Amino acid sequence: MTILCVRFQLPPMYEAALPQLLGLLEEFTPVVEALPPDGALADLRGAERYFGRDAVELASVIRVRALALYGVDCVIGAGPGPMPARMALRDARPGLTRAVPEGGVREYLAGKPVAALPGVGTATARTLCEYGLDTLGRVAAAPLSTLQRLLGARTGRELHEKANGIDRGRVVPNGISRSLAAERPFDRDELDPGRHRRALLSAAEELGARLRAVDKVCRTLTLTVRYADRSATTRSRTLKEPTAHSAALTRAAYGMYEALGLQRARVRSVLLRAEGLTPAERASHQLTFDPVDEKVRRIEEVADLARAKFGPRAVMPGSLAA
Repeated sequence: MTILCVRFQLPPMYEAALPQLLGLLEEFTPVVEALPPDGALADLRGAERYFGRDAVELASVIRVRALALYGVDCVIGAGPGPMPARMALRDARPGLTRAVPEGGVREYLAGKPVAALPGVGTATARTLCEYGLDTLGRVAAAPLSTLQRLLGARTGRELHEKANGIDRGRVVPNGISRSLAAERPFDRDELDPGRHRRALLSAAEELGARLRAVDKVCRTLTLTVRYADRSATTRSRTLKEPTAHSAALTRAAYGMYEALGLQRARVRSVLLRAEGLTPAERASHQLTFDPVDEKVRRIEEVADLARAKFGPRAVMPGSLAA
């Protein structure tokens, strides 16, 4: 087991702490891939040899240091590759690393539903289930030609290999978060468009606050609406200018939502994702000479200072709508 998948249990809107936690992992290995908003992959092959400890033992040290230095607990999955490490993370609990041993990946995967495999979407899972291939064990036992006929040559081969425990993925070091996401699930399937819009407002304000906390702006905003039947609709919009301004993100989110033309749709959750992130210092802002816009931006600055001093709940998402 040489790969760790770590999820830090960060409070909402505390993604600004992620670079420091990534630095903690880099004390063990330079091969660290950030998985925003709160996770990372770490390749410990060199660290195992250097420290004379296996990945599970090193995971315990990482957990203790994260708690001691930053007061942040974490859950950790370990495996011989990125894919089994990611899946082991789902079974992990705070204080205990879930490890998939070398040579035991296929057995670990066999009983899991096919939708649990990273990269298998709703449509692919539905197609496989229609033919009785509802577990990864059954997919692994199916002829490669059958999977390729159902899913296509490349997708069928990749799925067959992964279900058999063959993981060709690798940890790719990266230093910049490529996207941020904020999801708002509903307690029950929600029909009320007003509540849909309030959820979008809350998610947009959270994204804006998190972008400003890490001095980033986004170029593209993506909306995903998940429905009661587990289907989903996704729309993306390129913004007029890169921004971290909550009001601009909210307007874009509302525009995409209205364009969907939903009528009595039973919505399970809405998710906004800010993509195409760049440093705020490289972005330009078109002056509008609009006193209302300038007032809202000043209010945002004050709210950000309050969050930084008193925590993320000092200003609740949605409270700036007035």
